Amino acid sequence: MTAQPASPAPDHRPADAPAGSPRGRFAASLATTPGRLALATTIAVAACLLLAVTGFLAGTGQSAALHDAQRDAAQLVGTQELRNDLVSADATATNAFLVGGLEPAEARARYEASLSEAAEAVPALAATARGEGEAADLATVSDSVQRYAGLVESARANNRQGFPVGAAYLDQASAALRDEVLPTLDGVAVSTSERVDDDMGSVSLAQALLLFVLLALVALAAVQLWLARRTHRVLNTGLAAASVALLVGGIVAAAAVLGGNGVARSVAGGPYAATVATSQALALATDAKSMESFTLIKRGSGADFEESYQESLAEAKNLLTSAAEATDTGSDPLALLEEWDTRHAEIRALDDGNDWDGAVAAATSTADDSAGAAFTAFTDAAHADVEATSTAAVDRLGSAATTAQVAAWVALVLGVAGAVAAATGMNVRLKEYR
Repeated sequence: MTAQPASPAPDHRPADAPAGSPRGRFAASLATTPGRLALATTIAVAACLLLAVTGFLAGTGQSAALHDAQRDAAQLVGTQELRNDLVSADATATNAFLVGGLEPAEARARYEASLSEAAEAVPALAATARGEGEAADLATVSDSVQRYAGLVESARANNRQGFPVGAAYLDQASAALRDEVLPTLDGVAVSTSERVDDDMGSVSLAQALLLFVLLALVALAAVQLWLARRTHRVLNTGLAAASVALLVGGIVAAAAVLGGNGVARSVAGGPYAATVATSQALALATDAKSMESFTLIKRGSGADFEESYQESLAEAKNLLTSAAEATDTGSDPLALLEEWDTRHAEIRALDDGNDWDGAVAAATSTADDSAGAAFTAFTDAAHADVEATSTAAVDRLGSAATTAQVAAWVALVLGVAGAVAAATGMNVRLKEYR
């Protein structure tokens, strides 16, 4: 019998792929087990590197956003504290003016301390300002504060000599503060607050990259499943090590990113919100203290100042209620503020009853049961709350940022290690076909 020639092996290349073309060669390689193993190796290594890169980007991106939020939150608190120092200095100067002649040494010391703290804070805030024009605005504030201090000194000098023009200088000083300085600081605070909100939003964006981390884990699992079915071997040491590395890296990255987002949300609605609300309430209450003094200075024509007092105090009470709902510091500045408001009502009753001297004495008294003592107790409690909540907010954001940064490097190292392990494990199978 004549031997029949063997039938040629079927060509698995696509009909439109020439044998010598790259597409044809690729299709031909996939027709063989070594070629498919090589493709599976590429997928496994790419999956590991995908986790390494996305885990690293998610962690570092969130860490940067948390650091920005931490810095901007501290900047906002500093701006509000600067505002509080200036309003406190004005309230002290106005109240001391009621005494006439040489003001009490204690009041003078408080005024100088508040003004000195404000003067020191301005250049520090300007150096760390990030918003457009904020440094220039703060430089303007510095010039205006110097002008304000000069007007107060003129008012003080005339008041010591009993000249009525002293009240006019005090009016000019207070107007300069409220018309020039405070609106500028409020504008800086608003832009800084908007940056904090943007920073908090950027923290949550890192979560989107976790989808790629999940994709990498699914891809590596698919390669392992395919290899087990193809080779009828359950375990490949290299791929198993790569899977462990990716699983650990994915868990660490996901836990850090999701945890960082949770910290940002809890801080935004907790200590940060309480800090902003309490600081604003303190500024409003201090401004109301100035209005109390101006009402007496005007001697019968200060109805507008009393109206401003009531508006500021009502808003301050609402803010303190919001702060208490955001976090519990263990103190109750709202109760202390209401206590001072009660003392204010007594002062107004004296003045409205034509006992101006008695009203002035009550407003300037430093006795334990006086309005001044009640106001000091409130401001001390409010300052303590602002310090406690702002420290908590900054510390928690900083801790979350550090955790995210560490997780980023863990994901990168484990992803690269997984890629090496996957390539090594798949190479063992490829050698069996060579």
